[in-house]
Amino acid sequence: MPSARGNLSWAPAADHPDLLAPPVNAAIDRAPEAQVAPIDPTLADTAAFCAAYDVALDRSANCVVVAGRRGGTTRYAAVMVLATMRADVNGIVRRHLDVRKISFAPQEDAVRLAGMEFGGITPIGLPEGWSILVDAAVVKAGEVVVGSGIRGSKLLLDGSALLRLPGALALPLAQ
Repeated sequence: MPSARGNLSWAPAADHPDLLAPPVNAAIDRAPEAQVAPIDPTLADTAAFCAAYDVALDRSANCVVVAGRRGGTTRYAAVMVLATMRADVNGIVRRHLDVRKISFAPQEDAVRLAGMEFGGITPIGLPEGWSILVDAAVVKAGEVVVGSGIRGSKLLLDGSALLRLPGALALPLAQ
């Protein structure tokens, strides 16, 4: 039966900086219990990852970067939802960020601003001032798998640990 741990060999993330993007490595002390496992980078996308490594979809938390605009100001946020759910970006997220228009951030912008690889972006180590909106189901899920900032590894931690990150807030985000 699939779980969050799947068939991966997990080790303390702080002991493996080579498996973390530089901003994640710089901030990993904010999630000291995080564990890391190397993966095939061609299998980093959620469905392929879960199938290949026997990880339950409802224990994989996706990080989506959104950009909201009001006037001439753009606000970025990371939205964390379980792979089995979709975030209400145009409703709950837009209202919470107090923006008129919101969309998924362009891939180039998300990668450049986060300093992480597309498909590996994680809330750990995001730029100061970004909101990190965590769906309540992620918080309640227990152990979840999230990105490590690179496509060649994943992090394992308790979903509630994401709430210790600067700018993090639990909200009912899923539709």
